[in-house]
Amino acid sequence: MPSPDSSRGSLTSEDVRRHNLGLVALALTSGPLSRSELALETGLTRGAITSLSAELIEHEIVRESDRIAPEGRGRPKTLLELSATDVALIIATLDADRVEAVVSTLDGQRLARFSRRHGRPIGDPGPVVDALAQVVSEALAHAASVGRPLADLSVVVWAPVGGSPAVVLADTDLGWERVDLIGLLQQRLPRLRAAQIPLIADTSVAALEEHADAGSPPHLVYLKSDSGIGGAVFADGRALTGAAGWAGMLGHLPVIADGALCECGQHGCLVTVAGPDALLANAGLTDVADTDGLDAALERFVTGVRDGRRGFVDAWAVALPHVARTLQIALLTVGADHVVLGGYLAAFAEDIADELARIAVRAGGATPPQVTASRLGADAALLGAERAARLRMIDTLLG
Repeated sequence: MPSPDSSRGSLTSEDVRRHNLGLVALALTSGPLSRSELALETGLTRGAITSLSAELIEHEIVRESDRIAPEGRGRPKTLLELSATDVALIIATLDADRVEAVVSTLDGQRLARFSRRHGRPIGDPGPVVDALAQVVSEALAHAASVGRPLADLSVVVWAPVGGSPAVVLADTDLGWERVDLIGLLQQRLPRLRAAQIPLIADTSVAALEEHADAGSPPHLVYLKSDSGIGGAVFADGRALTGAAGWAGMLGHLPVIADGALCECGQHGCLVTVAGPDALLANAGLTDVADTDGLDAALERFVTGVRDGRRGFVDAWAVALPHVARTLQIALLTVGADHVVLGGYLAAFAEDIADELARIAVRAGGATPPQVTASRLGADAALLGAERAARLRMIDTLLG
């Protein structure tokens, strides 16, 4: 249930009503609230909340809680809560190092989490999809064991996604060409062949969650690096997607003239000098990534830089100016004044802010942007995917 788009010029009162019903129901996924609290949370009037909550109660999506909450010096207030919470939402994730499946509920409870590494190097999607099918199967079994029927299953992949039905597009981190990931998963799990399973690019949901967590500034650049380098650019409060959905792919912005050949076919992409593979190779940590995983290797890298270990500091010194230059290009292009950094880059927010300030002064005294480290950490994409799943379920319940 996306936000109404005033630029379309064709919204009906029904569009607005359904959007507002979704706002109220989504607000309750964080826990019971009174009608006055819902008004504050959603920005809707008390009268609108009264009408909308009555409709949600009629649809048996919301109910009045047995609990009563005191509010100030007035009478205790009746709390509203979601009623359709006895189902399971499963979010499966796949990056260049591991697969996971998380079982949660409509009201935000995490019931279980299953994870396994699929190994590197990659290239062949078969073993990776085998691992994905295994964690999804474990998640389905857990949901059944606790008596919660599956209401929604989605797959988040650390790669670009496009087409209809959606497929993974050529991706340098996974070493894949075009891959029908959902089709391969359904081949391995026949019980899912009739299911509608959304395939989602991680950056698309992570960026929206990070933007909201940053206070939804109108103009923002998001840059993160975990298994590769991804990003998003917000202008006038919206994430830019571009004609083919490639906008914000900052990792493949060529920032080094005649630089190293990237697997995407360009020379000098940011990922060739600041992506985890390049960074860890320069720091001598490739073996650690292969044996212990990217997360462990990047954590060791960050610790090494903070401890002043020369090889680690030197590797970061090579990457830092190119990270800052990429951000500066994006910032100047859209006139953004906020930067959010995710993945390993979050640990170096202060370094990046200092470098951006130096570039800004050298470029003519422009005011440096506000640079912040992600507060959501590695779960940004998962949180965004869970929110999207709740919205889909609420939309289905509304009929």
